[in-house]
Amino acid sequence: MECGLLIVLSGPSGAGKGTICKELCERNKQYRLSISVTTRKPRKGEVDGKNYFFKDLEQFQKMVEENQLLEWAKVYDNYYGTPREYVEKSLKEGYDVILEIDIQGALKVKEKFPEGVFIFILPPSMEELKKRIINRGTETEEEIMKRFKSAYDELNYISKYNYVVVNDDVEEAIKKIESIIIAEKCRVDRNKEYYLNIREGLV
Repeated sequence: MECGLLIVLSGPSGAGKGTICKELCERNKQYRLSISVTTRKPRKGEVDGKNYFFKDLEQFQKMVEENQLLEWAKVYDNYYGTPREYVEKSLKEGYDVILEIDIQGALKVKEKFPEGVFIFILPPSMEELKKRIINRGTETEEEIMKRFKSAYDELNYISKYNYVVVNDDVEEAIKKIESIIIAEKCRVDRNKEYYLNIREGLV
């Protein structure tokens, strides 16, 4: 069975990563969205085991000690991590696994999975980003300013990614990401064994 593709999406809070990931997985059953572990409190409507695996600090630390996380980082006073077993098992089963993670986590994953596809999601403008964060109504004034300032810092890391997609229209952003995935699967270095077998008359 052909191994799946690891797709990592990052970008500022409010860029629309969550919406994009949800739509991608609903449209294509070949995609699996990795569920992160976090120590933050659930937001209204979030479900444990669906949106996140919610853990207390002690449980999270145990997972770190037992090497159960592919990556982990502290973001906005809370800890987030990616369950190693789920990702590796899904890739071996042939699924394309989508990670929606912060930049710190993405860079750690890149060290272990350099063959992954790393996509940075940008808002159409910083003004629009601020408006989106405010309209969510889930953060205090102080938290909004912290996220907005952090967004400027995060732009410095775009060069670490393979692609950048501006999310000014969700439908168009999704089409671009789907095109990126198709192109990546056609790369020569990902199909070396197959074309060598063709040359040798084995397929």
